[in-house]
Amino acid sequence: MSVKKLFWENPYLTELEAKVTSVNNNIITLDKTIAFAFSGGQQSDSGTIGGFQIIEAKEEGKEIFYTIEHNHNLIINQNVMVTIDWEKRYKLMKLHFMAEIILELVYQNYNHPEKIGANITVDKARIDFFWEGKISGIFSELISKANSIINSNLDILSAFEDEENERRYWYIEGFAKVSCGGTHLKKTGEIGLISLKRHNLGSGKERIEIYLQS
Repeated sequence: MSVKKLFWENPYLTELEAKVTSVNNNIITLDKTIAFAFSGGQQSDSGTIGGFQIIEAKEEGKEIFYTIEHNHNLIINQNVMVTIDWEKRYKLMKLHFMAEIILELVYQNYNHPEKIGANITVDKARIDFFWEGKISGIFSELISKANSIINSNLDILSAFEDEENERRYWYIEGFAKVSCGGTHLKKTGEIGLISLKRHNLGSGKERIEIYLQS
Protein backbone atom coordinates (compact mmCIF):
# COMPACT_ATOMS: atom_id res chain seq x y z
CA MET A 1 0.00 0.00 0.00
CA SER A 2 1.00 3.62 -0.36
CA VAL A 3 -0.34 6.93 0.85
CA LYS A 4 -1.00 9.80 -1.57
CA LYS A 5 1.53 12.45 -0.51
CA LEU A 6 -0.14 15.80 -1.07
CA PHE A 7 2.71 17.64 0.65
CA TRP A 8 4.47 17.28 -2.72
CA GLU A 9 1.57 18.50 -4.86
CA ASN A 10 0.84 21.45 -2.57
CA PRO A 11 3.34 22.01 0.27
CA TYR A 12 1.34 25.08 1.36
CA LEU A 13 -1.74 23.01 2.32
CA THR A 14 -2.25 23.06 6.10
CA GLU A 15 -5.31 20.84 6.55
CA LEU A 16 -6.87 17.93 4.71
CA GLU A 17 -9.64 15.37 5.15
CA ALA A 18 -8.28 11.83 4.84
CA LYS A 19 -9.41 8.28 5.54
CA VAL A 20 -7.76 5.94 8.06
CA THR A 21 -6.54 2.82 6.20
CA SER A 22 -5.02 0.85 9.10
CA VAL A 23 -4.84 0.96 12.90
CA ASN A 24 -2.25 -0.93 14.95
CA ASN A 25 -2.53 0.31 18.55
CA ASN A 26 -1.35 3.92 18.24
CA ILE A 27 0.22 3.53 14.78
CA ILE A 28 -2.03 4.40 11.87
CA THR A 29 -1.91 4.91 8.11
CA LEU A 30 -3.98 7.15 5.84
CA ASP A 31 -5.12 7.13 2.21
CA LYS A 32 -3.66 10.62 1.70
CA THR A 33 -1.67 13.05 3.79
CA ILE A 34 -0.06 16.47 4.10
CA ALA A 35 2.13 15.52 7.11
CA PHE A 36 5.73 15.06 5.95
CA ALA A 37 7.79 12.20 7.42
CA PHE A 38 11.50 12.61 8.19
CA SER A 39 13.45 12.22 4.96
CA GLY A 40 16.66 13.56 3.45
CA GLY A 41 17.61 15.24 6.69
CA GLN A 42 14.35 17.24 6.87
CA GLN A 43 12.45 16.98 10.16
CA SER A 44 8.94 15.52 10.25
CA ASP A 45 5.96 17.86 10.47
CA SER A 46 4.14 18.42 13.74
CA GLY A 47 0.35 18.30 13.68
CA THR A 48 -2.75 16.27 14.44
CA ILE A 49 -4.77 13.44 12.92
CA GLY A 50 -8.41 13.41 13.99
CA GLY A 51 -7.47 15.83 16.77
CA PHE A 52 -4.73 13.57 18.15
CA GLN A 53 -1.11 14.73 18.19
CA ILE A 54 1.34 13.16 15.74
CA ILE A 55 4.19 11.85 17.90
CA GLU A 56 6.25 10.33 15.10
CA ALA A 57 6.02 9.94 11.31
CA LYS A 58 8.08 7.20 9.69
CA GLU A 59 8.34 6.47 5.99
CA GLU A 60 8.70 2.81 4.98
CA GLY A 61 8.73 2.21 1.25
CA LYS A 62 5.87 4.29 -0.16
CA GLU A 63 3.88 4.18 3.08
CA ILE A 64 3.97 6.58 6.05
CA PHE A 65 3.25 5.21 9.52
CA TYR A 66 2.02 7.80 12.00
CA THR A 67 2.39 7.24 15.73
CA ILE A 68 -0.31 9.22 17.53
CA GLU A 69 -1.45 9.56 21.14
CA HIS A 70 -2.33 6.27 22.89
CA ASN A 71 -5.81 7.36 23.97
CA HIS A 72 -7.12 7.79 20.43
CA ASN A 73 -10.41 6.29 19.23
CA LEU A 74 -9.71 6.16 15.48
CA ILE A 75 -10.92 3.19 13.43
CA ILE A 76 -10.34 1.92 9.89
CA ASN A 77 -12.29 3.78 7.16
CA GLN A 78 -12.96 6.72 9.49
CA ASN A 79 -12.67 10.16 7.89
CA VAL A 80 -10.33 12.43 9.86
CA MET A 81 -8.91 15.92 9.57
CA VAL A 82 -5.13 16.07 9.21
CA THR A 83 -3.54 19.38 10.24
CA ILE A 84 0.07 20.54 10.32
CA ASP A 85 1.93 23.22 12.26
CA TRP A 86 2.37 25.70 9.40
CA GLU A 87 4.87 27.94 11.18
CA LYS A 88 7.19 24.97 11.68
CA ARG A 89 6.64 23.63 8.13
CA TYR A 90 7.37 26.99 6.51
CA LYS A 91 10.60 27.45 8.48
CA LEU A 92 11.67 23.94 7.50
CA MET A 93 10.86 24.64 3.84
CA LYS A 94 12.94 27.83 3.88
CA LEU A 95 15.91 26.27 5.69
CA HIS A 96 15.75 23.11 3.59
CA PHE A 97 15.82 25.01 0.34
CA MET A 98 18.51 27.38 1.53
CA ALA A 99 20.62 24.32 2.40
CA GLU A 100 19.97 23.00 -1.12
CA ILE A 101 21.16 26.30 -2.63
CA ILE A 102 24.28 26.47 -0.44
CA LEU A 103 25.15 22.84 -1.21
CA GLU A 104 24.77 23.38 -4.94
CA LEU A 105 26.86 26.57 -4.81
CA VAL A 106 29.63 24.73 -2.97
CA TYR A 107 29.51 21.90 -5.51
CA GLN A 108 29.54 24.22 -8.52
CA ASN A 109 32.20 26.65 -7.33
CA TYR A 110 34.55 24.62 -5.12
CA ASN A 111 35.31 21.41 -6.99
CA HIS A 112 32.41 19.31 -5.64
CA PRO A 113 33.75 18.38 -2.16
CA GLU A 114 32.29 15.26 -0.53
CA LYS A 115 29.21 15.90 1.58
CA ILE A 116 29.23 13.72 4.70
CA GLY A 117 26.08 14.82 6.48
CA ALA A 118 23.08 17.15 6.51
CA ASN A 119 20.20 17.98 8.84
CA ILE A 120 17.36 20.49 8.80
CA THR A 121 15.49 21.46 11.97
CA VAL A 122 13.18 24.37 12.69
CA ASP A 123 16.10 26.38 14.12
CA LYS A 124 18.85 25.83 11.56
CA ALA A 125 20.16 23.72 8.71
CA ARG A 126 23.60 22.19 8.53
CA ILE A 127 25.76 20.60 5.85
CA ASP A 128 29.01 18.74 6.62
CA PHE A 129 31.91 18.31 4.19
CA PHE A 130 35.38 16.86 3.96
CA TRP A 131 37.26 20.15 3.65
CA GLU A 132 40.84 21.24 4.21
CA GLY A 133 41.20 24.49 6.16
CA LYS A 134 38.44 26.80 7.36
CA ILE A 135 35.31 26.62 5.24
CA SER A 136 34.35 30.09 6.51
CA GLY A 137 36.86 31.44 4.00
CA ILE A 138 34.24 31.02 1.26
CA PHE A 139 31.29 32.44 3.24
CA SER A 140 31.35 35.97 1.80
CA GLU A 141 31.22 34.62 -1.76
CA LEU A 142 28.60 32.02 -0.84
CA ILE A 143 26.33 34.61 0.76
CA SER A 144 26.77 36.97 -2.20
CA LYS A 145 25.81 34.27 -4.71
CA ALA A 146 22.96 32.98 -2.51
CA ASN A 147 21.56 36.49 -2.04
CA SER A 148 21.61 36.99 -5.80
CA ILE A 149 19.47 33.87 -6.23
CA ILE A 150 17.13 34.88 -3.38
CA ASN A 151 16.75 38.51 -4.48
CA SER A 152 16.02 37.47 -8.06
CA ASN A 153 12.90 35.69 -6.69
CA LEU A 154 13.33 32.83 -9.16
CA ASP A 155 10.70 30.16 -9.81
CA ILE A 156 11.34 26.77 -8.17
CA LEU A 157 9.89 23.86 -10.13
CA SER A 158 9.35 20.65 -8.14
CA ALA A 159 8.17 17.47 -9.86
CA PHE A 160 8.58 13.72 -10.32
CA GLU A 161 11.48 12.37 -12.34
CA ASP A 162 10.20 8.82 -11.64
CA GLU A 163 6.65 8.77 -10.30
CA GLU A 164 6.48 4.97 -9.93
CA ASN A 165 9.42 5.01 -7.51
CA GLU A 166 8.53 8.41 -6.02
CA ARG A 167 11.78 10.07 -7.04
CA ARG A 168 11.49 13.83 -7.30
CA TYR A 169 13.62 16.82 -8.18
CA TRP A 170 13.71 20.60 -7.96
CA TYR A 171 14.80 22.87 -10.78
CA ILE A 172 15.78 26.52 -11.08
CA GLU A 173 16.36 27.65 -14.66
CA GLY A 174 19.96 28.64 -15.23
CA PHE A 175 21.11 27.34 -11.85
CA ALA A 176 20.53 23.64 -11.18
CA LYS A 177 18.35 20.55 -11.34
CA VAL A 178 18.71 18.41 -8.20
CA SER A 179 17.09 15.14 -7.07
CA CYS A 180 15.23 15.76 -3.80
CA GLY A 181 12.06 14.49 -2.11
CA GLY A 182 11.54 17.34 0.34
CA THR A 183 8.88 20.04 0.50
CA HIS A 184 9.86 23.00 -1.65
CA LEU A 185 9.07 26.69 -1.89
CA LYS A 186 7.54 28.22 -5.02
CA LYS A 187 9.96 31.17 -5.19
CA THR A 188 13.50 31.76 -3.97
CA GLY A 189 12.52 35.17 -2.61
CA GLU A 190 10.49 33.51 0.17
CA ILE A 191 13.72 32.59 1.96
CA GLY A 192 14.65 36.11 3.03
CA LEU A 193 17.89 37.03 4.79
CA ILE A 194 20.30 34.31 5.89
CA SER A 195 23.52 33.97 7.87
CA LEU A 196 26.20 31.27 7.90
CA LYS A 197 28.30 29.93 10.75
CA ARG A 198 31.32 27.62 10.66
CA HIS A 199 31.82 24.64 12.95
CA ASN A 200 34.98 22.52 12.86
CA LEU A 201 34.33 18.79 13.29
CA GLY A 202 38.02 17.80 13.32
CA SER A 203 39.99 15.51 10.99
CA GLY A 204 39.44 17.64 7.88
CA LYS A 205 35.70 17.90 8.41
CA GLU A 206 33.88 21.24 8.32
CA ARG A 207 30.25 22.18 8.95
CA ILE A 208 28.24 25.05 7.47
CA GLU A 209 25.31 26.08 9.69
CA ILE A 210 22.55 28.09 8.02
CA TYR A 211 20.20 30.43 9.89
CA LEU A 212 17.22 32.53 8.83
CA GLN A 213 17.26 36.17 9.87
CA SER A 214 13.92 37.35 11.26
